[in-house]
Amino acid sequence: MIIGLTGSIASGKSTVANMLMEMDFPIIDADVVARIVVEKGTATLEMIKETFGTEVIHEDGSLNREGLGEIIFSNPSKRKQLNDIMHPAIRAEMLAQKEHLMQQEHPVIIMDIPLLFESRLQSFVDKILVVTVTEQKQLERLMSRNGFTQEEAKLRIQSQLPLSVKEEGADAVIYNNGTIEETKQQLIKVLAIWEQ
Repeated sequence: MIIGLTGSIASGKSTVANMLMEMDFPIIDADVVARIVVEKGTATLEMIKETFGTEVIHEDGSLNREGLGEIIFSNPSKRKQLNDIMHPAIRAEMLAQKEHLMQQEHPVIIMDIPLLFESRLQSFVDKILVVTVTEQKQLERLMSRNGFTQEEAKLRIQSQLPLSVKEEGADAVIYNNGTIEETKQQLIKVLAIWEQ
């Protein structure tokens, strides 16, 4: 069974991912994969260099994330260009990792995909687990975690699909408004039902 784990910024998805790791589930992390596909010498990095120029490459040949971030942050067409390069590479690497884990006959594989719905990757997984919080809690956590003003935090939250939409698309929802222990109990219950 392939479980797609998702949430939104400051919803506590990473907390749940860590719990799953402690339970020894194999995890394919989209954020880690996104770093792997642009390592030195990869075809993806070469395509980024051809598209955005040498100023997005450090002298040692690695990706200059800050430089690239400045180019794409306020320019939607450049951001789309980058996504058109990155997304196929990320998908291919995630599928390769999934195949590898399936060959090892793991009964459950977790795919940790922050933008599961935004990237329309529902077909990659059998079950979707959404980690959610109240809007107020999300705002408070993001402001205290990243030192954002309320406006900055709201902009970050609004750049993603609303959690309510993700909840509708989920097979199960974990409400992460309480203690870590409460969150863990919900996770254990969901897994017990799904593993029957």
